[in-house]
Amino acid sequence: MRRPPLQYSISGQDVQLLQVTLDPRETVIAEAGAMVFMEQDINFSAKMGDGSGGVVDKLFGIGKRWLTGESLFFTHFQNQGRVPRSVGFAAPYPGSIIPLDLAQLDGEVICQKTAFLAAALGVQVDIALTKRLSGGFFGGEGFVLQRLRGDGMAFIHAGGAVVRKQLRDETLRLETGCLVAFSGDIDYGVALSGGLKSMMFGGEGMFLATLSGSGFVWIQSLPFSRMAERVMAYAEAHEDNKG
Repeated sequence: MRRPPLQYSISGQDVQLLQVTLDPRETVIAEAGAMVFMEQDINFSAKMGDGSGGVVDKLFGIGKRWLTGESLFFTHFQNQGRVPRSVGFAAPYPGSIIPLDLAQLDGEVICQKTAFLAAALGVQVDIALTKRLSGGFFGGEGFVLQRLRGDGMAFIHAGGAVVRKQLRDETLRLETGCLVAFSGDIDYGVALSGGLKSMMFGGEGMFLATLSGSGFVWIQSLPFSRMAERVMAYAEAHEDNKG
């Protein structure tokens, strides 16, 4: 039987904060460093794995994260008091927090490896390699993706504004860094963005992500990589002007 969904609220506009209210003995997992505050009676500990599955599944998942250079640890927050208590999480850069009820998304969502923020205990956070190697070598953002699986609540983070599009046996193309997550029977790949002239002078990059099938796609307006490039370019120009 499915556990009751996590109680949560999301505050803010451009820099959002997720507040999760835990019942006594209830636990939420999060990426290391995501916690902003925690009320009394909330205890936390860093543990290998997400706490889901058996011993073999845990070891297999930890091995995949190690091979792909991902952190082996998640932080587990548990309410050890007798009344509900809250813990708050935020991502390290401006953007939007997306709540995902996996039970309503066929039990699985694939997301960018940096998108995961927090989830109910029991949600499996696994590594998902793209089916096509070209998606990794040319996709820029995404040979290593994360698979969120289960029937609980999960929360992911995206840069800037977020649009959710529903595909009904159709194809969507987008800049690879703007892809946050997708669900359902969707096939992910990477294709050339157009002719040689368009690729060289169009400013949209040489490759686009292609998503085909039926399901939901979450798109971000400002990938962190794009924001970092603009900041670096501004800093370099500022230093040149000073010189």
